[in-house]
Amino acid sequence: MENRAHALVAGIFVIVLSIAVALIAMRFSGSNIQYNSYQVVTKESVSGLNPQSAVHFRGVNIGKVEKIEFDPSNLRQILIHILINENVMLSKSVYAQLGYQGVTGLAYVQLNDDGTDYEQLPPDASIPMRRSLLDEVTGYGQDLLSNVNQLVLKMHQLLDDENQAQVAKILQNIEKATRNFDGIAGHLQPILKSFTELTIESATLVKRLDQLLSEINLAVAKANQKEGIFDSLSQSAQELAATIPELHNVSTSIARNSNNLDRVLHQLEEHPQSLLFGRPKSSPGPGEAGFVPPTGNTQ
Repeated sequence: MENRAHALVAGIFVIVLSIAVALIAMRFSGSNIQYNSYQVVTKESVSGLNPQSAVHFRGVNIGKVEKIEFDPSNLRQILIHILINENVMLSKSVYAQLGYQGVTGLAYVQLNDDGTDYEQLPPDASIPMRRSLLDEVTGYGQDLLSNVNQLVLKMHQLLDDENQAQVAKILQNIEKATRNFDGIAGHLQPILKSFTELTIESATLVKRLDQLLSEINLAVAKANQKEGIFDSLSQSAQELAATIPELHNVSTSIARNSNNLDRVLHQLEEHPQSLLFGRPKSSPGPGEAGFVPPTGNTQ
């Protein structure tokens, strides 16, 4: 009987100890935290995301994924039920993205806030999901592969037998044109050489013209200087203008003297004796003493 009593007491002790350990573990594991439920709505793939996956808000773990299911009203949409610590206040501008843990492929829900609306988001509300950076890169990669595929198809169409023949003809025409161009270039070479010589001669002529213009400018400058050619001509003209009145007086005097000389010669011609005896007295006029009236028949 004593052995059975000891066994019963030991069993009861083990049970009580297990219950106490479980309660302590539940307390320290945070199972007493209260959560608010939200729904993340998306039409994108959620590969790598599983129930019990973490939910982060700006890098801080604030909850977990409760359930993932298709939207009964729209099978193209996926509903992700998440539980968020009730102490975390979310605004209506919050949105969700998928984050990935290294290279494991395991995903978690990353919540972010763009700050456009600070009104508090009520529990059980829907949160939109945006494409993650990896999804963007994947989408761009698919678009790039599609464009490359189309390019390959077009190149294949471009390089079919008919187009290859056309390209070969074009290349032959280009070769002929190149040969003709070589011939034209050979004919143009003497012309270019002559043009070069003409350019050199023109440059020499222009240089000589510049020298000539410089000499003309120098000569004009010297002529314009004081006591230069123009100054000498001006002075000579002034002296000539001053001499003209004197020449006029001299010519007048010469004319007067010439008249007097003519009169003297005329008197000598009529009375040559006046050269020896002087100028004869003039005959008295009427009314003067000694006047003798001329004799003649009076009528």
